[in-house]
Amino acid sequence: MKSSASYYALLLAAGSLFALPARAERADRDKPVHLEAARVSVDDQKRVHVFEGNVILTQGTLSIRSAKLVVTQDAEGFQKGVATGGEGGLARFRQKREGKDEWVEGEAERIEYDAKTEKAEFFNRAYVKSGVDEVRGNYIFYDGLTEQYLVTAAPGAKPGSPQGRVQAIIQPKSAKKSGAAESAAADGAKPSPEAR
Repeated sequence: MKSSASYYALLLAAGSLFALPARAERADRDKPVHLEAARVSVDDQKRVHVFEGNVILTQGTLSIRSAKLVVTQDAEGFQKGVATGGEGGLARFRQKREGKDEWVEGEAERIEYDAKTEKAEFFNRAYVKSGVDEVRGNYIFYDGLTEQYLVTAAPGAKPGSPQGRVQAIIQPKSAKKSGAAESAAADGAKPSPEAR
């Protein structure tokens, strides 16, 4: 490692990488990054940083646990991260949603995130839970800018097998929100953005 400044920049990059789906808690970006690993290797020339061995990264409400975390940085300073392995062979993350008393959590054998495009990919045994809604499949793609998901089953899996199907649990909207929308519609007014 060349300098402590380089190491500090690496910690900030690693923490900002995984501010994942569903409008993550923005205040987390201003919190210090705490990182634990059995081994850290840094290649400043190639802009590659590797954390290995029971990796635990926390930054505010964000928590990432994996066996290995690789962070790369492009010429513009944008980072990409790949978290792999962990307990049961799964990398895991958890973070509070912005402005809500809800959490986003997910796991997969490999989680990739591109900070420049704000796109996340979950590979093999992928699972994401946002609030009370859940989705599970072989592959999950999430676009943080458009808040759109794509979930696919394992290619070539037998129909009817757990690997051959995508599973989702979508909870109904709360009675409070739908009640506000119905009363506004009855009054001839447009429902408030919160009621939609």
